[in-house]
Amino acid sequence: MTTEEIFKTPIFLAPMAGVTDTAFRILVRELIGDDFAKKNLLMFSEMVSAAGVHYRNEKTLAMLETVTEERPTAIQIFGSDPTICAEAAAYVEQLGSAAVIDFNCGCPAPKIVKNGEGSALMKNPALVEKILSAVKKSVKLPVSVKIRLGCDKINAVEVAKRVENAGVDFIAVHGRTREQFYSGAANWEEIAKVKAAVKIPVIANGDVRDFDSLDKIFSVTKANGVMIGRAAQGNPCIINRLLKYFLTGEKIPPLNTHERAEIMRRHLNKIIFYKGEYIGVREMRAHAAWYTKGLTGGAELRNLFNRANSAQDFLEVIKFCDGR
Repeated sequence: MTTEEIFKTPIFLAPMAGVTDTAFRILVRELIGDDFAKKNLLMFSEMVSAAGVHYRNEKTLAMLETVTEERPTAIQIFGSDPTICAEAAAYVEQLGSAAVIDFNCGCPAPKIVKNGEGSALMKNPALVEKILSAVKKSVKLPVSVKIRLGCDKINAVEVAKRVENAGVDFIAVHGRTREQFYSGAANWEEIAKVKAAVKIPVIANGDVRDFDSLDKIFSVTKANGVMIGRAAQGNPCIINRLLKYFLTGEKIPPLNTHERAEIMRRHLNKIIFYKGEYIGVREMRAHAAWYTKGLTGGAELRNLFNRANSAQDFLEVIKFCDGR
């Protein structure tokens, strides 16, 4: 998949730990109405530890598995050792199912940052360049990177120039620093500075939830694409809605209660298919909290979902969501 092909469908599903697993990626792709977009839309995996790949950790390797129905998929890796990251990238490539190798310089989670990985790497632009240069040299696939505006200070332009020098094919920028986590408004003006500073394509990320914010982020940043993260939680149709709007101008209405309930059923079935009933039901509880956010009686529904111990329990609660 070339960079030009990637940006023909420039609305992307962000990599989100605990969210964008195989079941979710397949669901998002199935919900896309346009045949070309359904076939070509690039989605990003949950982040995968390069060290876990190096040591052939069973759970880590399982996260690298993809199926035809979800592809093309970008596999995101994270780490801080250039050699290990390059080795992991080469391993992912030889599996033959990844369309892109993505590298994480944006995760704000304390357990990641304390190891000098994720957004902590923003403190060391030279190391970021070294890692990405090693990764790029180890594979033939396109390589991308996801960054924040900085860790404790804004230095996204410097980091972006470094990764461009390393040969990275495109870059995604979340409009907050690590210290902000997800608080405050995303700073699209700083993303615009990154876009102006590099020649490679830039994907803007942060606070896009509807048609108006999609228009505004493109206008402010001049980005080549937009990445949707938290707005897709409990709302997998948002990728289709925003992509359809971008490509045609059509504004698809939000899901009604019955449609939302039906998608929850589909999601539950998929997550159980790939992870089994015990794990699937328990992981689906978090998704159910997002699906029911803003619904009348949502708090009571979430309590019921959290007590569901089987697929049948879950399906019975879903009936309450659509009044059936």
